[in-house]
Amino acid sequence: MSRVFALLAGWVLDLLLGDPAWLPHPVVGFGKLIAAGEKRWNKGEKRRQKGVMLSLLLVLASFGITLALLTGLRDLGAMTGCGVWPERIAEAILIFYCLAGTTLIREVREVFRAVDRSLEEGRAQVARIVGRDTAHLSAQEIRTAALETLAENLNDGVIAPLFWLALLGVPGMVAYKMINTLDSMIGYRNERYRDFGRFAAKLDDVAGWIPARLTAFLMLLVAGKINRTAWVHENGSKHLSPNSGHPEAALAAILDCRFGGPHDYFGEEVWKPYIGENDRPLTTADMQRAVRVNRCAEITMVVLTCAVLLLKTAWHLSF
Repeated sequence: MSRVFALLAGWVLDLLLGDPAWLPHPVVGFGKLIAAGEKRWNKGEKRRQKGVMLSLLLVLASFGITLALLTGLRDLGAMTGCGVWPERIAEAILIFYCLAGTTLIREVREVFRAVDRSLEEGRAQVARIVGRDTAHLSAQEIRTAALETLAENLNDGVIAPLFWLALLGVPGMVAYKMINTLDSMIGYRNERYRDFGRFAAKLDDVAGWIPARLTAFLMLLVAGKINRTAWVHENGSKHLSPNSGHPEAALAAILDCRFGGPHDYFGEEVWKPYIGENDRPLTTADMQRAVRVNRCAEITMVVLTCAVLLLKTAWHLSF
């Protein structure tokens, strides 16, 4: 039960706080390490091999350091008579840091409020949560970008971390966040990152393959649209990413809208296949419905993860 407590405590902290600007965040540290490694190694020859080395080094280090920290706290608890609680408190804090559901929901709401005020405010606000160039986006494109990111982040920021928590514990969850951060920083297909970031992008594809499909399934389940599973699989598979398209397709099916089309990244146009047929204007009501779906899918995944942790504990105690 103490591991379930750690999960629920970390999740509630995310619900209450999100990612407050005043609180130092490990993912920011991840980003600084990646940026330093990229600056040092993404030049000269053998860039692909250097990218592999950087990615493996950072992922293994994040897993190993987290495991060592928790093991040390477990030993400390045993020596001081505190039991498992030093370890569990640290796990709760790390789980809080690894979840990113609340912050993105807040940001997406702000995007819709901003674009209702002015196009320029909407462009500036959506630039906080997307990697594409936003300077020339229309109001419809701003709203579309925000909802695409909301669907994708449900996987990257909630379902996938919880999946790896259930599978490999908190060290696995932290390692997944490093993988995802690597992909978000260097996993692009442009000239600068095509070789250096190729392995990071592929690693993120592998780590997110099952969670992305689980995310889409949970979205359809909580929205009462489970009959659209085949459609979501077919359309999600059209996406350039083997994973991002599935949550986006699920949300397109739920909202009866269309995602995809041309996007600009670092001055280069990238055409993403359309997902969905109904190219209708997106509204604040659509955003509110998408947020409800995200929250219900998140709660369902938290319950499932708690069940897995309890089963693993029972299995361990039986031997």
